Amino acid sequence: MTIKNRKSFICGIKSTKLTKNEFFFIKKNKPWGIILFQRNIKNLNQTIKLTKSIRNLFNDPHYPIFIDEEGGRVSRIKNIVDNSIFTAKFFGDLYKKNKRKFDLFYNIYINQISYVLNLIGANINTVPVLDLRRDFSHRIIGDRSFSNNKKIIDYIGDITIAQFKKNRIGTVIKHIPGHGLSKTDTHLKLPFISKNLKYLEQNDFAVFKNKKTLFAMTAHIVFKAIDKKECITHSKKGIQYIRKKIGFKNLIISDDISTDEVSINPAAPSSSTVGKSESF
Repeated sequence: MTIKNRKSFICGIKSTKLTKNEFFFIKKNKPWGIILFQRNIKNLNQTIKLTKSIRNLFNDPHYPIFIDEEGGRVSRIKNIVDNSIFTAKFFGDLYKKNKRKFDLFYNIYINQISYVLNLIGANINTVPVLDLRRDFSHRIIGDRSFSNNKKIIDYIGDITIAQFKKNRIGTVIKHIPGHGLSKTDTHLKLPFISKNLKYLEQNDFAVFKNKKTLFAMTAHIVFKAIDKKECITHSKKGIQYIRKKIGFKNLIISDDISTDEVSINPAAPSSSTVGKSESF
């Protein structure tokens, strides 16, 4: 995967193939990567053609093509395979009931998802969600979280990263340093979290430590214990905390920075979409 000479933003496209405007935009601005949403995936052959056409623009067979394939309600490959029952909570609950059964099932699940992603040309999946679920957590997270138990999240997170890597798929831990305390959808409203640093470090922040992944995605959340005004995504203090205290040294990308309007905004690097976005 090549990083040199690419601008630090990620963008999406409107439909199932590149329009002329998108072709020229990507050719001229050279985004660091492209992210696929459900609107871009009609069937297997169409998606293969789409990803090949994107990579041909860069003459790079390893050009970063992201996808947000968590399973459950956040599944972009619904038109190829039905993954709707396999939420993170499904696997977290299975782990609690029968760890041996979980290890077998989850291994098969990731292998099968990896097979489809490799087939369609997506080489980075924005998983695992490492947010610590509460009863009051906003449903934007909900069953996307493995558990309300940090040890379970930590264990499954490590397996997710390692197994996708084994299958040549990069991963993105999210939403660093934790989204579980938010009572709002952070794509729509900025939450302010007042918990003290000791609590956060022992709970929400703890599961993001020692994760061997190339990417982490920030939470659009203000943690007052770190920065009273700026959300983590925009906070110099927040990013420094992630680097120095949580210890994540690799690439940090933002969560989606658009809602329903056309938005291509440079960041470092960030995730944005052309046309209507879908939450990740």
